[in-house]
Amino acid sequence: MNFSFYTSAIKERLEKLQEKIEKATQKSGRRADAVTVVAVTKGFGPEIIETLLQQRILHIGENRVQEARIKKEIIGEKGIWHFIGHLQKNKIKLTAHLFDWVDSLDSLEEATLLSQVAKAIGKTLKVLVQVNTSGESTKHGTTPEQAKALCLAINELPGLELLGLMTIAPLLKEPEKARPFFSLLRKLRDQIESNTTLRLPVLSMGMSQDFEVAIEEGATMIRIGTFLLGPRPSPFLKREDPKTFL
Repeated sequence: MNFSFYTSAIKERLEKLQEKIEKATQKSGRRADAVTVVAVTKGFGPEIIETLLQQRILHIGENRVQEARIKKEIIGEKGIWHFIGHLQKNKIKLTAHLFDWVDSLDSLEEATLLSQVAKAIGKTLKVLVQVNTSGESTKHGTTPEQAKALCLAINELPGLELLGLMTIAPLLKEPEKARPFFSLLRKLRDQIESNTTLRLPVLSMGMSQDFEVAIEEGATMIRIGTFLLGPRPSPFLKREDPKTFL
C-alpha cells in the first residue's frame, strides 16, 4: 500500500473519530478533550506510529513487549507508551524499561515485581487496575469484589502511580449492550473513592466497536485500533523485515 495514501486515510479516520468523541462527550456533559485516545498499534510498524504522533495522537498502546521494543529502537523516546496486554513475569523488567503506562495490572504479585524494577531504575510507572466486569473466563482482570483491596495495596508500592481502572467489555454486535459493563466500572470507581482516600481519575474503557457508549458512561481513555488504522496487517514479528510498516 502507498504510504502517503495510508497517511491520508489515517487523517480522515481521525477526523471521524474526533467527531464521534465530541458527540459522545456532549451527551455526558463533558468536553471532547476530557477523553484521551490510545492508538492500538499492534501489527503496525513505526512509520504508522510516526504518522500518529504527527497528528498529535501521543498515546501509543502495545500488547506485545518484543514488538514494542523493536518499534522503540527506531522511534526513540517519542510518544507516551502504554502496555495494554497481559503482564508476564518473565517480561516485567523489559516492560518497566519500555513503557510509561501499564494499563492491565490485575494481581498484587505482578504489581510488586513491577514496583521493584521501577524503583531500581528510578522510574515511576503510571498504572491502571484491570477489572473483569463481564465475568468471562477468557478475560484477564481482578473481580469487582477484589478491586478495592488490590487498588489499596498497589497504591502503597513505590515506583507505581495508580491512576484508575480499566476494563474490556465483551465483543457484542450491538454496542449498546456493552453499557452495563462500562457503567459497572464507573460505579466501582465511585465506590472505591467514596470509601477510601484514593483518587482514580482515569477510566480506560471502550474500543473501536463500543467507544461511544463507553464515553457516555464516563470513559476518560479509549483504546482505538481498527477505527483509526483500518484492518490490522500481517503479524509484525513474523515479517521478513519487521521494521517496515506493512
